[in-house]
Parts: sequence; C-alpha cells; structure tokens
Amino acid sequence: MLKGPFLDRNWMGENKNYNTANVIMLGLPFDGTVSYRSGSRFAPEQIRLASWGLEEYSPYFDKHLQDCNFNDVGDLEFPLGNTVKSLDLIEENVKNIYKDGKKVLGIGGEHLVTLPEIKAIKGFYDNLAIIHFDAHTDLREEYLGEKLSHSAVIRHCSEIIGFENIKQIGIRSGMKDEFELMKKYNTLAKKYEDLDILREKNVFVTVDLDVLDTSIMPGTGTPEAGGLNFNELIGWFKYIKDFNIIGADVVELSPDYDASGVSTAVATKVIREVLMLF
Repeated sequence: MLKGPFLDRNWMGENKNYNTANVIMLGLPFDGTVSYRSGSRFAPEQIRLASWGLEEYSPYFDKHLQDCNFNDVGDLEFPLGNTVKSLDLIEENVKNIYKDGKKVLGIGGEHLVTLPEIKAIKGFYDNLAIIHFDAHTDLREEYLGEKLSHSAVIRHCSEIIGFENIKQIGIRSGMKDEFELMKKYNTLAKKYEDLDILREKNVFVTVDLDVLDTSIMPGTGTPEAGGLNFNELIGWFKYIKDFNIIGADVVELSPDYDASGVSTAVATKVIREVLMLF
C-alpha cells in the first residue's frame, strides 16, 4: 500500500471539503482578449505551486489560512479561441457557487473574467458594488472594435451595477475620455475615506496585479511604472476588511515575463491577503 506523502497541487491551507467551505477558489486561465502581452492563462497553475512557499499565517490580519475556510476547486478548462463560450462557462460556474451559499475568489487569467463573475453574482445580491485595484481605467467601450476586451471590463460592469457603485484605486493609465468618465462619476479613490460610500453595500474586490509598481510586479501583460508598493496595497486591504466582501478576484499575472519568479511570489501573497478579507 502506498504511503506517500504526495505533492498537493492545490492551494496550501485549503479546506478540502467543498460542502463545508465558505469561499471557493476558482482558477480562470483565460487570456483571449489581452491587448499587449499574453500569458496570464498560465498564472493559476504557477500561483498554486508558489503558494507552498508561503507561511499559512498573515501577520497583517493575524489570521491563518485555515481561518478563511476556503476550498480550491481547481481550474476551469476553456475552449481556445472562443471568448463568449469561455465567459459563459465562468458565469455558469460562479452561479453554482452562489447557489450553494458560498463566495468566489477567482484567480485569473486576464481581467475580462471579472465581467461574468459580476453577471452571476448580481443574481444573488442587491446593492452590489466593486472596489477596483488597477493601473488602468478599463473604461473603454471597445478595443479595436471588440467590446469584449479586458480594457473595457469595468465599463461593462458599470452597465450592470452603475458607476455610483464603483471605486477605483491606483489608476494611472488610460485614454483621456476614460479619465473624464472617472471624474464625472467620482470613481477614483485617492484616500481610504473615499471608499466609505460603499461601506453598507455588498462589495466585490477585483485586483489587477499591475496596480503594483513594476519594480515588484514586472510579470504582467501591461506593466505600468508608478504603481503602489506592497505595503500600500495592504493598507487599502486593511481599511476594507470590515466591509461586506461578497466575492473577489486577482488577475493579470503573466508569470513567464518574470523569470526570477518574484512576480508569482508577490501575486501569491496578494491572494493570501485577499483571502483574509472574507
């Protein structure tokens, strides 16, 4: 009889029983609309392997991963080249997670995966809001004639929940009309208190890892200098830890652009801290 131990390729510290878990980690290895450097579809697998290099304890939140009660169900499999069907698969699976009374933590993949998550969650929560960490506005109506683009994901989400329910952090790149749209609806949060308008809402947190500066996160599809450092990101997380977080995702790591593996390690630690928000 084999005795092992055997390597576990799921995330460290998970509750292996889906039925008793509160949060479901769902891998979303899709990057079919990336506008610059593709490769984020390889992130979920690499993140899982890197998770075993983390401590299970978060000193920022004084919690262990086991306290988060999450189950890692693995990665969805997508039909290459079919964006619509891929998004439909995400929406269907996220709906099932919420039908089961649980919350999702999506691991991308590119940022467009947030759209079907929001579509699914809207059927279960009223008063839905988004806190959006990113270097980019993601407020285009389309990119090169294509509406389904990661550069348009927050614009499309606004059509579902309204601009008044969106706050954006770390934005430093976009078209002039996108920045004007942010000003019109006052979506850009520059200080913690700017988020207080969402305190009584059901909040989905979406973290595009290029919100972090390229000095610590070069492994992303659209790197932008001038970003947050890690402790600044954690500061925002600490501020929203008492908000009603009903779902989240972490997206846009492209691990092969950072051969050192540091970007993947940073992404993995970000995910650990996002788990602490639930």
